[in-house]
Amino acid sequence: MADLLTDTDFELFRKVIYDESGITFSATNRSILDSRLKERLREKQLTDVRVYYNLILSDKEEMKLLLDSVTTNLTRFFRNQPHFDAFVNYVVPKVLELKKQKGETCLKVWSAGCSTGEEPYTIAMILQDILPAPYTYEIIASDISLKSLMVGKQGFYEESRIGGIPQKYLDRFFTKTANGYQVKDELKNKVRFDYHNLKNDSGLRNLDIVFCRNVLIYFDDAAQTVAVNRFWDSMARQSYLFIGHSESLFGMDTKFEFLKTDWACLYQKQEK
Repeated sequence: MADLLTDTDFELFRKVIYDESGITFSATNRSILDSRLKERLREKQLTDVRVYYNLILSDKEEMKLLLDSVTTNLTRFFRNQPHFDAFVNYVVPKVLELKKQKGETCLKVWSAGCSTGEEPYTIAMILQDILPAPYTYEIIASDISLKSLMVGKQGFYEESRIGGIPQKYLDRFFTKTANGYQVKDELKNKVRFDYHNLKNDSGLRNLDIVFCRNVLIYFDDAAQTVAVNRFWDSMARQSYLFIGHSESLFGMDTKFEFLKTDWACLYQKQEK
């Protein structure tokens, strides 16, 4: 099938998507943008790509739908188990120690780029299981994809998507239905799903733990730095950041410290 975009068109869309979201398109992933735009034009019953370009400039909702369509929503429950081993064995005990010293009882976690909800629900299952009384937790789960957020809010997953969940968690936190598995309210009520563009300030503060895994790879260096500095601003003075195992803050102008545990590598914020 012929390419939809001329070089000039590609440059226009590449720039507006980058300016709006930090997501970067180049020659290597140009075909993805081309195919996603074809879908949007079909949906809007348009044939002229410039007409669609003018539409996204004037219609914020259509811009959101375009950004939704160009994001990749690959995720699964308990993805990259070593991160969760480090979470259980190192990070949560450290955070609880700090909470005890301060007389606080609530752990605040942000799953940034949460896609269809598997990551925040994984975190919620673990915390529901391991936190001793009187400690509680709250999880904010955000994404730029409205469609993905709707799936997360609904909390329903087909059988093919629940692989990786330990049987004890499946029995405790899900209800089996004819078509798949429904997250029970006791877990669902612990996760707040919210639309958020990582280019902007989330308004969140004093977070203990941030997960932003396999998101930064879609940003160029400048957009990565902006996002990571936003995380710093949103986090408590002593807190922890998980990024994707193939991602790194090496060489970035950031105050986060690299932290190697027995289970996985992550980053910490240490402010006196």
